[in-house]
Amino acid sequence: MRIEHLEVRYLQIPLVTPFRTSFGTAYDKDTFVVRVVADGVEGWAECGAEADPLYSSEFLRGAEMVLREQLVPRVLALGGDVAAHRVASATAPVKGHHMAKHVLETALLDAELKLHDVSFGTYLGAERDRVPAGVSVGIMDSVPALLDAVDGYLEQGYVRIKLKIEPGWDVEPVRAVRERYGDDLLLQVDANTAYTLADARHLARLDPFDLLLVEQPLPEDDLRGHAELARRIATPVCLDESITSASDAATAIALGACSIINVKPSRVGGYLEARRIHDVARANGVPVWCGGMLECGIGRAPNLALAALPGFTLPGDTSASDRYFATDVTPAFELDDDGCVPVPTGPGIGVDVLPDVLEEFTVSVESLTLRGGPRG
Repeated sequence: MRIEHLEVRYLQIPLVTPFRTSFGTAYDKDTFVVRVVADGVEGWAECGAEADPLYSSEFLRGAEMVLREQLVPRVLALGGDVAAHRVASATAPVKGHHMAKHVLETALLDAELKLHDVSFGTYLGAERDRVPAGVSVGIMDSVPALLDAVDGYLEQGYVRIKLKIEPGWDVEPVRAVRERYGDDLLLQVDANTAYTLADARHLARLDPFDLLLVEQPLPEDDLRGHAELARRIATPVCLDESITSASDAATAIALGACSIINVKPSRVGGYLEARRIHDVARANGVPVWCGGMLECGIGRAPNLALAALPGFTLPGDTSASDRYFATDVTPAFELDDDGCVPVPTGPGIGVDVLPDVLEEFTVSVESLTLRGGPRG
């Protein structure tokens, strides 16, 4: 393929309810999407970075700068052979910046698959046409407010509940949810690096609640601490922020730092690396599930395709569109009666962008005009 045009479109989409984690509270989804035109075909992708470098070291404005000054020039240097699978090797000299690499690779992959009339699911190796949907519940002001929120999500049909936790909001909300809904509810918690190994005894207080997992309890660079924590608690340890590559996954599994992995394509540099992580985990008997970054439909569609691979045996954060947005920039994803979301089957990401809605939420549009060549 030959790239004809590449642009970044910043969006601000209101959330239906504020979403609070240990990092802070979000009221809007601030993101950017990349639109690429290659061989006359449009490709779209959503950047997973957030406005501030709290979940990871990457952030939106930084991701755009890296795209403009480093990644795009290196990919354009490929000339007329800009196949998506070549993006990783072309951009490998640039250390890190996985979310910037992800959005470029994904936009090109979307265009490439549309050219060949192939869906993301078919390309990645999906084996299901729908995936069970879990929902992530943010930190609330009170336990009664939390129970009201969980009531609503269960009534909608979600098959798994994930509670965000932090010191001071952990054991009691988990106890309240388990007591209200019983042992049959699939329940897990996500700490987003809010604890240290010194909190192991406290985290062990979650063991009686028969949780599916505790996600990323310790800082992302503390694999040794996670391995030690896994020996001290009965609840399975799942890693999220710690896993940025298939190599990271192999190391964490070998160390005993996790028994479950949350795969987020944006965090690991794209869907091709995400598939490699899936393959490593599956070869080692480690279940994986697909996490989310509050994506709009442009990012949610390919996540659903990934979640349909055979190793994704746990419900992911592949919620319906109305979990976050009153109006999405693509046709809305909806829950089936059995709590599943259909995997798109159209070419590429499988959904069309709604121009009027996209324009409504657009803050700015910037062409990725080169500012000199890449350094190094």
